[in-house]
This record gives sequence, C-alpha cells and structure tokens, in this order.
Amino acid sequence: MHFGIFVEEMRRGVDQAGAFRDVFAVAEAAEAWGIDCVWLGEIHFNPARSVISSSLQVASSIATRTRRVRVGTAVTVLPLSHPLRIAEEVATLDHISEGRVEFGIGRSGIARSYDIYGVPYGESQARFREALEIIRQAWKGEPFGYEGEFYRFQNAAVTPRPYQVPHPPLRMAANTEETFPAVGAMGLPLFVGLRAAEIPDLRKYLATYRQSWSEAGHPAPPSVYLRIPVYVSTTEQGAIEEPRESLTHFFGRQSELARSVIGRAGTGPADRRRALAERMANLSYDDILARKVCVGSAAGVIDRLTQLREELGIDGIVAELNPGGLIPPELETRSLRLLTHEVMPAFN
Repeated sequence: MHFGIFVEEMRRGVDQAGAFRDVFAVAEAAEAWGIDCVWLGEIHFNPARSVISSSLQVASSIATRTRRVRVGTAVTVLPLSHPLRIAEEVATLDHISEGRVEFGIGRSGIARSYDIYGVPYGESQARFREALEIIRQAWKGEPFGYEGEFYRFQNAAVTPRPYQVPHPPLRMAANTEETFPAVGAMGLPLFVGLRAAEIPDLRKYLATYRQSWSEAGHPAPPSVYLRIPVYVSTTEQGAIEEPRESLTHFFGRQSELARSVIGRAGTGPADRRRALAERMANLSYDDILARKVCVGSAAGVIDRLTQLREELGIDGIVAELNPGGLIPPELETRSLRLLTHEVMPAFN
C-alpha cells in the first residue's frame, strides 16, 4: 500500500520563509521515515493558505535534499500554464530527481485562480484535454505540431525527454461523477477524496471507473489513491481533541469554496453544487470524524485504513497532515512519526 503525504497548508503564525522551512523539514522527515512520496499542492493567490504556487520548483528543491522519497504534484493545474512549458519543467524535474517524479494532474475546483489569470473556468475541461494530449506527445522527444481550439504550434521538439521511460507516472484527480468513467477509459490512475463525496457515492463512482478501465482493455490493474486528513495520536481522546480546531476550520473553508462556485460554468449543475455546499455546511465535528477523516491512536488508524481499503478498493493514501494549518508543529511531527513507525508496518 502506498503511503504518501500531502504538503500544502501554511501553519498558523508562521511567515512565508518559515512556511518553506516547514515544507522542507516535513520532506526530510518523510525521507528518513519511509514515506513513499511527498505530494505538493498548487495554490494561487491565497497567501493565508499556502506558499506553494510553483509546485515544480518546490519539488526540485525537495529532490536535491533527498535520495529515496518520490516527489509528486497533487495536482498540476494543466489549464493554467502552457502545456509545452509544463512538459519541459516536469521532464527537467525528473532528471534532477533521477526518476522520482509522480505527475498528478487536474483542473482544480478553485475558479478564482482562473478569473485572475484570465482563463474562463468554463473552458477548463477542454483546455485540460488538449494540454494532456500535448504533454504526452511532447515527451516522445520528436518534433511535432498541434492544431487545437486553444493551442496551435508547429515543429516543437521538447527537451529534455523524461528520465523515466516513457514518462513519469500520471495520476488524475476526479471529483464529479461523470469524470470517473472518462478517466477509466483513458487508463489513468486516480486521486479521490472524501471532502465532498460520501463513501457510498464514491464506491459507486469507482465502480464506473473500474468498469470503463476493463472495457477499454488496459493491461495493468487500475490504481486509486485516497487523499484524506490523517492524524495519529497517543490516545483516542487526544486524536479527537487535538485536531478539532484545525479540522473544523478546514471543512468550513471547503464549504465556502463549494458555495462560491454555484452556477459557474464548468462546475456542473447548479442544483448539484448547491446540495453539496449545503451538505458540507451542515457537517458537525462528529460527522467529520465519522465520514471524512482518519484519526485515532495507531491501532485506531490501522482499523480505519483497513476499512477504507476494503470499502473503496484503494491501494494507497495521501495523508493530509495539517489540514486547516492549526495543528502545532510538535503534534504534526509526532503524528507523522506514529504514522510511519506504528501504522505503516501493518500494511507493508
């Protein structure tokens, strides 16, 4: 089972220089303690939340500080940058890391970033499809041209080719029901989450993903990683109370985000988005603990992860160690130590 950690949040009370120091300290702990991959978010124009707007540059620094742990993006927002530039930078990172890159891709649910960049969010799906097609072609290392709705060029030969052959592993984020069978047909591994979805719904969506994968005849088995807040404490009571403020803040922010895009082009039917926002706004802390996160003592987290693996058929998790950014650093470090030393051995 894959164990990754997700790095994005700024910790409360830290300045931007300190936030970068925190990122690198967590990555070095991940290297030392056996984490499989450090996954980096990409957040734009939100200084209270994250300093990681240029995730590939941060990943390059992590790659030079480590030798074993893989470094991934979760996700690179393809429609916000030119795909040829993304292809060049990811391939370069793959060489810097000597083949340790995981390339997570998506279009993001944060429409405000698109507004500021001047990219219509309603075009995000079509732009994503074109960008992915271009990146895959670019990594073949041969001159090629492209004539699409958004990108047009001739005789582009991207260099370098990726270190990994044929390219770094791809993994796509999926949130809406209709995305799952499309990703299965493409043969791409998945990121999924429980921020907005409920387990019964996610189980249904994953069934369509796996069916489409099988019908398309892809030779390898499908792969699903669950991105989920994880907090391990020395006692069950501590696991409930210590992250309470941070988790409550985090899910409140997610509710506001869901509400902010109701009716926006590219976000799906307004009634579905409205129902989602209402459901998230009504989450109690008990609901969050029961349905949205993985917290407990080491034994409790082992039980919870075992349950999630059985219910959803996941083969990996990406643990959000400090969602909300309000967990003190010493408790976050202790949680990571317990996760790596007491939880992970039960699955490997």
